[in-house]
Amino acid sequence: MVQVLAITDYIDSLAEAETRFGISRNDEPSFFTEWSSDLPELTNGEKERLDLIKQRYLYHRQYGHLLENVVNFIVIAPLLELAGFYDPPFRLRSEVSVRLEIEDRDKKVYQGRIDSLVIQENFWIILVEAKRTSFNIEVALPQALAYMSANPQPQKASFGLVSNGAYSMFVKLEQSQYGFSDDFSLNRQHNELYDVLRILNRLKG
Repeated sequence: MVQVLAITDYIDSLAEAETRFGISRNDEPSFFTEWSSDLPELTNGEKERLDLIKQRYLYHRQYGHLLENVVNFIVIAPLLELAGFYDPPFRLRSEVSVRLEIEDRDKKVYQGRIDSLVIQENFWIILVEAKRTSFNIEVALPQALAYMSANPQPQKASFGLVSNGAYSMFVKLEQSQYGFSDDFSLNRQHNELYDVLRILNRLKG
């Protein structure tokens, strides 16, 4: 079982995030419909680009762990470009990095980092960098909620994408309640980047 050892000065569990920010989880399907309904269709060109992104990731991944900057180049950056987040009216802002450690069942300690990127104050990109593929993106979910709870417009819903390149999950926070999407993986037969891009296109409005 993976145990979070330290996230310096930050929230390190969903329970702590709930206590500190007065939020609660809502698993009702009607709460977070933005990731599962009324999703725009992709063009053939978008699907071809996403297929290429997945092929590139799997090709480089077979030779070992990919560092964060490589994952950004191969997966995250082209995905955000396809979603149009680099163009007006969107603005990007980098936030503070958080270092963390985990200990596995063999008592080996692995270090990682959580970086964040905010888009237009109400959409967060939370990137998880780790020393091995099995590093679970769920360790970053409390961090995502901590960032999103600081939304300067708390009356509006805010959204986040937590990803380490191989795995991605969406988060919604609204009216002191939060919910998660399913997780999307590059290791499944279906190219689930299709789903990720459709959700990104839906969330950007």
